[in-house]
Amino acid sequence: MVIQKQTIQFLTDLKKNNTKEWFESNRKKYEAAKENVQQITTSLIEQLGKVDENLTTLQMKECTFRINRDVRFSKNKAPYKTNMSAIFAKGGKKAETAGFYVHFEPGQSFIAAGFWSPEAKKLQSIRQEIDYNYNDFKKIISSKKFTNTFTNGLSKEQVLVRPPKGYDEENPAIEILKLKSFVVTKPLTDEEIQAPSFAKLIVESYKVVQPFLNFLNTAE
Repeated sequence: MVIQKQTIQFLTDLKKNNTKEWFESNRKKYEAAKENVQQITTSLIEQLGKVDENLTTLQMKECTFRINRDVRFSKNKAPYKTNMSAIFAKGGKKAETAGFYVHFEPGQSFIAAGFWSPEAKKLQSIRQEIDYNYNDFKKIISSKKFTNTFTNGLSKEQVLVRPPKGYDEENPAIEILKLKSFVVTKPLTDEEIQAPSFAKLIVESYKVVQPFLNFLNTAE
């Protein structure tokens, strides 16, 4: 199961015509693209479940996201997302757990894994877990398979200027403890998401990142 050419074309056209009028006149194309992504998600739940038993009970609807944007607090009033995506995590998209995310967007597809912007209590727990077990964490994120798959390392998109409360600059893990999110990403080309080997690429990437996710999820 792969992303179909028609799905990529729909998302490309939507980016150029992000209005309710255009969307409604092309609803059949949207429904076909939506079904394509839902089928991929269902297939990936089954395959990833063979790697991680925590994912076996997931339902497709727990993993996929609505295409409608929440524009209430955004300057960008475009009504629709120009991507489709799914997250694979114990408890689904509403759970406060580290997860594995697959993002489909023409020319900008990617996979991501980790914990994005955990709430304060969870963030504190993750930092404490990293501080207490830094050698184990460092071993995970510096392994050859990990660095070859996620070549950019941990995202520095959200980071504190100063050490978080309770930690000092001399802490060997301080640059990681300053992070407010713990996420790694891997870009995917349009060719990769349409290739017969797509599912294998996703499963193999999950295997590589699973120890990272397990570590983050031990923080309580």
